[in-house]
Amino acid sequence: MEINSNFFMSLALKEAWKYQGLTYPNPAVGCTLVGANFELLALAAHQKAGNPHAEVLALQSAYFKLTKNETILHLTASSDIHTFLLENHKNIFKDTVLFTTLEPCAHEGKTPSCASLIAQLGIKKVYIGSRDLNEEAANGAKRLVSCGIEVEMGILREECEALIQPFIKWRERNFVFFKWAQRLNGTIDGGIISSFASRKNVHAMRAVCDLLVIGGNTVRTDRPTLDARLVNAKAPDILILSREKDFDRTIPLFSVANRKVMISESLEGCKEYKNIMIEGSSKMFELTRDIVDYYLCYLVPTFGGRDMFTFGDEKLNILNVLQVDEDIMIWMKKDEDYEHSK
Repeated sequence: MEINSNFFMSLALKEAWKYQGLTYPNPAVGCTLVGANFELLALAAHQKAGNPHAEVLALQSAYFKLTKNETILHLTASSDIHTFLLENHKNIFKDTVLFTTLEPCAHEGKTPSCASLIAQLGIKKVYIGSRDLNEEAANGAKRLVSCGIEVEMGILREECEALIQPFIKWRERNFVFFKWAQRLNGTIDGGIISSFASRKNVHAMRAVCDLLVIGGNTVRTDRPTLDARLVNAKAPDILILSREKDFDRTIPLFSVANRKVMISESLEGCKEYKNIMIEGSSKMFELTRDIVDYYLCYLVPTFGGRDMFTFGDEKLNILNVLQVDEDIMIWMKKDEDYEHSK
């Protein structure tokens, strides 16, 4: 019986997408660890820059499952987990198989090398989705092979590359995503729409964004704060896209500490930032369509309101769907084939 590599890689992908938008400047990465009898030992994802990588979290979880030693569960620093595993593994991983959406890192940075850890634990085989193009961290697969670990590349490669597009874009120029929330009937007006869990997720994304772009009419009508208070984090800078430069300065977003607020009728200011979120209505969707890489919609199971989120001739491809509390969170990108066929 052969292992179903696509199935186990798809589990890693789904786990990683839960943290898309939260790992900047690191890529979102998922990992599964499978036992000798094809049983799932662990499923994990990288959650935040500076925290343990997906492979380390999966190995930590699997170690506890195999040994019932709770000591490892109390460790949070990646270096501490690495050290504990190397000193206590007793070859328990020799028949396990690891799946990771991105080539394990080979360099020693804020966290130790995942490729080195995997090799020293003697894992039987490693399946990798996409190759790491970051020169500093690359060649993890080469290191594994040199240590006698069997490696197979390119499992669900296109899906894994879609997952790390933000990371690729950050290295090239910047990554821009457009976010909105709508009810089932397509309306976006009438106050708060999405659940608390969804709003907290958005605030966590704002906390790692450099810049948030918003329309002038939205600022005047909604009088928003646009901070990251639900996660007690720093708010991003703001670019208000507006021909009119006069705003009521008592609108809360102007009084948030340690942020820059720009008012411009162009998007030129975006070039100075790496990780950019755009929030807005149909008009903002149209104005920014040429710079947006991904779209993020929170679909809420309610009806009401009057103003619809509508746009012209456009087709989007769904990258991932996740339920957040009662809402549905959908990551999408433009359908390039459809764009070219117009």
